[in-house]
Amino acid sequence: MSPVRAAIITVSTRGAAGQRADESGPAMRDALAAAGHEVIHTDLVPDDAAGIATAILSAVRAGANVVLTSGGTGLSPNDVTPEATRRVIDREVPGIAEALRARSLEKTPHGMLSRGVAGAVGPTLVVNLPGSPRAVRESLEVLLPVLPHAVELLAGESGETGHARGRA
Repeated sequence: MSPVRAAIITVSTRGAAGQRADESGPAMRDALAAAGHEVIHTDLVPDDAAGIATAILSAVRAGANVVLTSGGTGLSPNDVTPEATRRVIDREVPGIAEALRARSLEKTPHGMLSRGVAGAVGPTLVVNLPGSPRAVRESLEVLLPVLPHAVELLAGESGETGHARGRA
């Protein structure tokens, strides 16, 4: 089984400028570590599609097989994380984004305003999470149980950890 080697990218113009503390990145790191996963790369970038896309590709080149972004998924004109992600992914994994929105909707009707996406860059899974630390933790409750299986499948392994062959 392939271990999860995660990268965390926080998207925040004010955070990148040193005007706001990053709370979502540490929340992601804590949840990943508690689940036994390794964080091998972190970044804090402004809300800029080209910069976000570059940060995702840098994380992939650093060896991450999971890249989690936080922030920039709403309706504000500055929220461009989904567009940046779509620039670099080879294919979308819509079920992940749907599951994250479903969890968010259990907590607030504003969850339907999230535009986060998930997809694969080669063997690396990229998932957009919301920007608040609370929403990050809630999203990871849904996402963490499927990460090892997703990593196996993307690596071309059998994916037979508790699932019948051919079923994902």
